[in-house]
Amino acid sequence: MAQRNLVTYLVCRYLRFNKTQPFISITAILAFWGVSIGVMVLIVAMALMNGFDKEFERKLFIMNYPITMVSAGFDRPNIELLKDLETNFKHLQFSPFIQTQALSKVGNSIEGAVVFGIDFERESAINPVFKEALLSTQRTFEERLGERYSPETFQIIIGKTLQEQFHLHFDSNLLLIFTQFNPTATSLTPTMKRFNVVGIFNSGLIAYDKSYIYTTLEALQAIKAMSQNTYDGIHIYSKNPQKDIITLKEKYPYMHFVGWWEQNGNFFAALALEKRALFIVLMLIILVASLNIISSLLMTVMNRRKEIALLLTMGASSEEIKKTFLYLGNTIGISGILVGAILAAIILFLLANFPIISLPADVYGSDKLPLELSLVDLMAILIGSFIIVFLSSYYPAEKATQIDPLQVLRNE
Repeated sequence: MAQRNLVTYLVCRYLRFNKTQPFISITAILAFWGVSIGVMVLIVAMALMNGFDKEFERKLFIMNYPITMVSAGFDRPNIELLKDLETNFKHLQFSPFIQTQALSKVGNSIEGAVVFGIDFERESAINPVFKEALLSTQRTFEERLGERYSPETFQIIIGKTLQEQFHLHFDSNLLLIFTQFNPTATSLTPTMKRFNVVGIFNSGLIAYDKSYIYTTLEALQAIKAMSQNTYDGIHIYSKNPQKDIITLKEKYPYMHFVGWWEQNGNFFAALALEKRALFIVLMLIILVASLNIISSLLMTVMNRRKEIALLLTMGASSEEIKKTFLYLGNTIGISGILVGAILAAIILFLLANFPIISLPADVYGSDKLPLELSLVDLMAILIGSFIIVFLSSYYPAEKATQIDPLQVLRNE
């Protein structure tokens, strides 16, 4: 108890502002605020990085579909396979599709396109972006034509970026030039067909809004001369695609399955690398701030050499002196960490609930900052900061125990 009281007394004494040596106290204050600001910036930055990562993942999850089944050989997916999937995997949802490439043309403007022939009802059940576009189409039909919308063969739903680029509107015509060729008397000519625009989707990703076009299964079956109830593939919605894709591969080894994460592996690897690099760089702020803790404690040790020597001669142990300076440094550093965490929580609350920073909605799909701080990142920040602060306090505390009382009292 006496040891604890002595250590507590000395820590409180050394934390007071030193009027005779103000630079020591100023250095300690700078160390405190340096650690606080470093922790605050690191937490906010990680929340922003996680938020943008999750937002991109959500959008790519939707537009690339959780799992895509395509033929691994000559046999295409068909209606029988679709029924078998629905029987064996009742927890999954399926949307068959036919896919082809085309050029979309308006006047002299041409853009490349990926055209999907789909079942509108099935697609809207697994793709919320398409579902919203389809609901908008139904509302437009009811308002303008006074009738319920029923998909016709050569109707299309296009992305917002393509619609703005070509200045299209409801009931506009869009010419699509397909890669399928028709033989003529002297040569082969590409298949061309005008489609009627009946809807606009907005995924928030310009690349998809510019190149993806949805039409009916019947339209592409006719253009590609495919038999009815035969498809190029089947899009599969799963809440746990990494697990379900393994089961699907075991059940249907003659089919090829692609997960949404496999289609964007390089992109997510780059995001992960960027996040790690940012974490390391911002952690250096805390490391630099901790150097002030070392400087402050070393100056305190040098300034209190005579006092430490007297304590040692009066019966204080080296362990008590070591604990005093270790606790002193940890008090400065840990209080800085806690204040930084509180400041970060306040900033994240303000950013999440007030329009302090607005993003261009046409670029990011939302005008609010996406914020999401994971528990793993928060624990890594706090634990890493605690380790840095502890190590910064340990060296000066160890130096304080190496003071020779006889040498100090003889000279001073």
